[in-house]
Amino acid sequence: MTEHSFKAACVQLRTGQDMQANIADAVSLIRKAAGEGADYVLTPEQTSLMELKPKALFSQVRTEDNDLALPAFRALAAELGVWLHIGSLAIRLSDDKAANRSFLIAPDGTIAARYDKVHMFDVDLAGGESYRESQTYQAGDEAVVAELPWGKLGLSICYDLRFPHLYRTLSHAGAHFLTVPAAFTRQTGQAHWHTLLRARAIENGAFVLAAAQGGTHENGRETYGHSLIISPWGDVLAEAYTDPGVIIAEIDVSAVEHARGRIPSLSHDRPFALVKAEAPEARSAS
Repeated sequence: MTEHSFKAACVQLRTGQDMQANIADAVSLIRKAAGEGADYVLTPEQTSLMELKPKALFSQVRTEDNDLALPAFRALAAELGVWLHIGSLAIRLSDDKAANRSFLIAPDGTIAARYDKVHMFDVDLAGGESYRESQTYQAGDEAVVAELPWGKLGLSICYDLRFPHLYRTLSHAGAHFLTVPAAFTRQTGQAHWHTLLRARAIENGAFVLAAAQGGTHENGRETYGHSLIISPWGDVLAEAYTDPGVIIAEIDVSAVEHARGRIPSLSHDRPFALVKAEAPEARSAS
């Protein structure tokens, strides 16, 4: 029988380049969230390591079977009895490629779902800030919906946020909650973070849970922070700022049905053809 409400927490981090220290920081805040009554806890993208240089990254990352962080988080979920959603870990696939992989861990410590980030952040920003995620990471090719006791969870990671068709697909597959663990840059976060997250919630009538990295990191990167929990009607239920910490909100699953009943756009989706109109000069020439 599906339960109708639960407490969801987003953990905000400022991950550095020392994996053991990062794991300890995350564990401390996950414990805090559980201590405040959270049933489900989400951490940001790159929970265990914030490293942009490939050589330094591959000196620390391992395969999933040998990863240092995953066993610690699995044991923690079992100890605390919570659904623990690790926003992403870098998982070695080969000598020069990793997966940016999210893990949903059940309260017994088993892995309930995995998701590899589909869209790679290959951009050049103002001020010389540049990223080429595809040089280091291999893109995933599967959308993932997982079952929770309270409903269905749709998984995504960071840059995926800019591709609304992914969230439409997850929502048509029954997702009540859309997750966006992220390490948004300060530049792009200031411009678009709140707007995009609220849009994904409103257009799909779903809760959006977005745990973020925040502040100036050890490697000099600046991330935006502002972890958010947003209702299906687009209301901000909880928000962090820049520093590491925890936000919690009560999630009433009936709000999904209510929002989708008021604006039933999911049921109004229709297939359509694309027609390219002729330019005026082409029409006159004929």
